[in-house]
Amino acid sequence: MHRLLCLLMAFALPAVLSAKESKKDRPNFVVILCDDLGYGDLACYGHPHIKTPHLDKLATQGMRLTSCYAAAPVCSPSRAGMLTGRTPNRSGVYNWIPGNHVMHLRKDEVTVAAMLKNSGYDTAHVGKWHCNGKFNSPAQPQPGDHGFNHWFATQNNAAPSHKNPRNFVRNGKSVGPMEGYACQLVVDEGVDWLRNGRDKQKPFFLFTCFHEPHEPVASPDKMTAGYSEVARNKLEAEYFANVENMDAAVGKLMAALDELKLADNTLVFFTSDNGPETLRRYGGAARSFGSPGPLRGMKLWLYEGGIRVPGILRFPGRIQPGSESDEPVCGLDVLPTLTALAGIERKPDRAIDGTSFVEVFTGKPIRRVTPLYWHYYNALGAPKAAMRAGDWMVLGSWGQTDQRGGGFFRESDQKLVKTMELNHFELYNLKRDRDQKKNLAETEPARLKELSAQLVKKYREVQAEGPEWKFGK
Repeated sequence: MHRLLCLLMAFALPAVLSAKESKKDRPNFVVILCDDLGYGDLACYGHPHIKTPHLDKLATQGMRLTSCYAAAPVCSPSRAGMLTGRTPNRSGVYNWIPGNHVMHLRKDEVTVAAMLKNSGYDTAHVGKWHCNGKFNSPAQPQPGDHGFNHWFATQNNAAPSHKNPRNFVRNGKSVGPMEGYACQLVVDEGVDWLRNGRDKQKPFFLFTCFHEPHEPVASPDKMTAGYSEVARNKLEAEYFANVENMDAAVGKLMAALDELKLADNTLVFFTSDNGPETLRRYGGAARSFGSPGPLRGMKLWLYEGGIRVPGILRFPGRIQPGSESDEPVCGLDVLPTLTALAGIERKPDRAIDGTSFVEVFTGKPIRRVTPLYWHYYNALGAPKAAMRAGDWMVLGSWGQTDQRGGGFFRESDQKLVKTMELNHFELYNLKRDRDQKKNLAETEPARLKELSAQLVKKYREVQAEGPEWKFGK
């Protein structure tokens, strides 16, 4: 379902540009990905205190998505899914990746950056990478091996915190200690690339990956002090300020697009990699005051709060300003959407789970071949797989209460990933029950039978494709 605020305005855009059109004025792409930003963490998504004027403005300039989903409820899989258009278990990115781990996004996976680069785009990644364990090492592929001509990245979190990080690498060379906050440093790098580094004869793809508001949180004192009257304590004030600081960085990036006269031909997509972290779930999560809004669950859960995230699209002349859409859009859709807009007709030679969301620009439903699907063996709570078909969400579990979640992928986990079967199911109508308070499994037996069968079929397909990692190598 869609709600367009000014129905008299319509902006037509073909679902796939013709080869002739693709060579002329191909659009630029800026994808902005936050880390652990909850559905309820922005003012334009209802947060009562956090100030996000730049993102609020971006939403008024474009479209606010109310059913935007991450590709997974945890960071590394979500990023792998966004880059490849494939549910991350297919590529073997089963969980978040600690440093020096064997898991990585393999070289033979086809990324949106590589496809765009091969089609004549200049490409850059700035910020968190988290698609390998052996970062900046020839032992595993790095951002440059996955299609990014320029990269400025960390393996996982900014260290020792967002303030004055010292673990950034630029194109294979360690940068060393830096002064400032991670989100501002990331945007400064992106803006400098836009001004001085890119090939201005080519369209571009800039993938901007903030560390904020993931722990370890650090925020400017002045912003933190601004929440002293509304936050319950200084730690919560620091979280609120962390989101505001990220918002300010977005504002700086948008101002640069305006200054360089790039905004009118640039699609901007802002979103998050998963839902908000749970307060004090682990020792360093003392400032994790993120909000899922009214949704059930948080990061690591396959209920809505773990996977439904903020989503804002801006594309002047093609997306109606001030519009809103409740059509489900997912991080898995980035590859098919951007390649369609770039006029790339050749598709990857493997299963792609995402679908172009170009139709959303003009208020039309997405024509999905298969329903949206999520699969996370280490999820908190019972459900380990989920599928959304229209207004319906079906979730499947292994038939046992399991409070896993948080730990990284171990050799013993490969049995769970490759052999466990779904045998218990929950069913929700998200149109009537967005908050998932009423399980309809018993009152909708025919629908449950149909959708659970589809879920099991997809689960087994993905389970069979996922590789086994060789530990110790």
